[in-house]
Amino acid sequence: MNVYDKAHELARAIKDSSEVADISAAMKLVDADPEGKAMLESFRQNQAEMQQRMMSGEMPAQEEMEKMEKLFEVLNLNLGIRRLFDAERRLSVVIEDVNKIITESLQELYGELG
Repeated sequence: MNVYDKAHELARAIKDSSEVADISAAMKLVDADPEGKAMLESFRQNQAEMQQRMMSGEMPAQEEMEKMEKLFEVLNLNLGIRRLFDAERRLSVVIEDVNKIITESLQELYGELG
């Protein structure tokens, strides 16, 4: 068994999953709403910048965090964006589950750490 072949097979299965299909459908709804799409893009850019700063050790101000939370709530009022967020969350759970399965399969190799 070639591990890389299985990894490509898994990637294809994920790409063909209902979670990815739901993301694609939601993206079409978002794309059809220029104002919502612009708000989403701005939110994601701000989110990425905030995460980058956090990774470098800089914690955002409480006001900035609250502003992002409020914007997230406003974005969730948009049906297409809410569907997109929900679909992305479901795909994230699938990927986390796959990662957990792989990690747990190697656990006996290292024994119980801690």
